[in-house]
Amino acid sequence: MFVIIGWVIVAVCVIGSYVAEGGHVAALMQPYELVCIFGAALGAFVVSNPTKTLKSTLKAIPTCFKGSAYSKEKYLQVIALLYELLQKSRKEGMLSLEADVEQPQESPIFQKYPVVLNDHHLLDFIVDYLRMMSSGNLAVHEVQDLMDAELQTHHAEISVPGSAIQTMADGLPAFGIVAAVMGVVHTMGSIGAPPAELGEMIAAALVGTFLGILLAYGFIGPLASVLNAKAKEAGKPFECVKCVLLAAMGGYAPTVAVEFGRKVLFSVDRPSFEELEEAVKATKTPKAA
Repeated sequence: MFVIIGWVIVAVCVIGSYVAEGGHVAALMQPYELVCIFGAALGAFVVSNPTKTLKSTLKAIPTCFKGSAYSKEKYLQVIALLYELLQKSRKEGMLSLEADVEQPQESPIFQKYPVVLNDHHLLDFIVDYLRMMSSGNLAVHEVQDLMDAELQTHHAEISVPGSAIQTMADGLPAFGIVAAVMGVVHTMGSIGAPPAELGEMIAAALVGTFLGILLAYGFIGPLASVLNAKAKEAGKPFECVKCVLLAAMGGYAPTVAVEFGRKVLFSVDRPSFEELEEAVKATKTPKAA
């Protein structure tokens, strides 16, 4: 929603200031210039990226127009789930989680937290490391190194769409110059035309440079920034899970381990200590089930 609002502000301010100075909007209506610039940029985008990148980018773009995937309430679900699992393992042993880990969709504990069940990447991350923890053969630093490597790979994957769109945005001003040069060539080829007609041709050529820069810095570039921001945000649930599980492996009680996970969250989404305590207490009551 805010992406569209931002685009509208850019368009209104740029076009509005132009009109306020006496400019003619009709002079900016150059559809062929737009086809030249955006079409060339799109073609270069297709050429420079493998199929996997193209698919992931097309899939990621709609998320720019949606809200955050994780909020304070959703993080509380993640942390409460981890607390309940760790509490069960503390009382009954890690082997008691075998059924929950092998069939999380059928687990009474996991079914309480649809946010995690609906996020298959996060769900796999949790059950994989719980399975490894139940083996009892790995040291904390070994698990931490493995988690860091996996999270680094995950971040590299989800950062691909933002990087691809940013590369496209960087090329738009150059394609604007290409369109402008083509317009100048067309003008020079019509040098015998009346001055008024030549003026229109020159104006159309200059619009190419204008569109290339405007699209790059007013529309496509900011879209890449949104994708990069969402990529960073998408890694936070995994970091939260990582800190909780490592703290548990280090011997901390579940009530303390979940505090480790809370601390790594961005402040705008981080539950307060009291909110976390209430979420933890709720897992102990029949009503939570």
